[in-house]
Amino acid sequence: MANDAPLALSALEFTPRPSIGRQFVADRLVRLSDSSVDGELRLDGAVRFLQDVGTDDWENTGLKTGGNWVVRRTSLRLADQGRWPRLGERVDIATWCSGTGAAWAERRTNLSVDGKVLVEGVALWVPLDGRGRPLRIPEGFLSVYGEAIQGRRVSGRIAHNAIGEHAIRQPWQIRRRDLDVIGHVNNAAVWDAIVEVVNAPVRAASVTHHGPIEAHDIVTLVHEPGRIWLEVESDVRVSALVEQQ
Repeated sequence: MANDAPLALSALEFTPRPSIGRQFVADRLVRLSDSSVDGELRLDGAVRFLQDVGTDDWENTGLKTGGNWVVRRTSLRLADQGRWPRLGERVDIATWCSGTGAAWAERRTNLSVDGKVLVEGVALWVPLDGRGRPLRIPEGFLSVYGEAIQGRRVSGRIAHNAIGEHAIRQPWQIRRRDLDVIGHVNNAAVWDAIVEVVNAPVRAASVTHHGPIEAHDIVTLVHEPGRIWLEVESDVRVSALVEQQ
């Protein structure tokens, strides 16, 4: 993992929806379990939409990696004139592969209501074998997704954000429901940390996974305005950038 300067939210690229190639479309209803107290789709709920529909797309292709895909970075932002979907609204979700590297792939996702794109998402995913080691992009991947990708290459480098000396620290409890089949805290559950400490409406947010959080870990939630970290014994496992409205 690179130890470069942190990636600014303004530097993230959200490629436009392609006119050709594979796209997977589904819909989800914003329910009470997805909503905040103001009735808007929570960040962790939006990420769960992205994750579930991306998984459905992958399963639909019939391709196999021999392991699991894990997310390295997920970013969300409001589209131009966008807003967060609200309780009871039907959200149309379109997802496609927007780039690849040697052992990773980028997935773009749009959340729309009544034909208008409200939220854009982009995530970097890595296939791992049964021992947690990265795998090459599987054979046949480009034959399925390549037309939409159009040869676009993306970097797999992950940067760290240095913790400020005045950052606030507090315990962060792992719940059994947060763990996935490989024993790690699930990607969407990690976004609960942002929901926990950010009270103002969010315009954009990005979560980077530097290492797994596991069931036995003692986790510290560290935060300062616009930045959040999850630490295990002073080792940063997750970092996040947040831009408020």
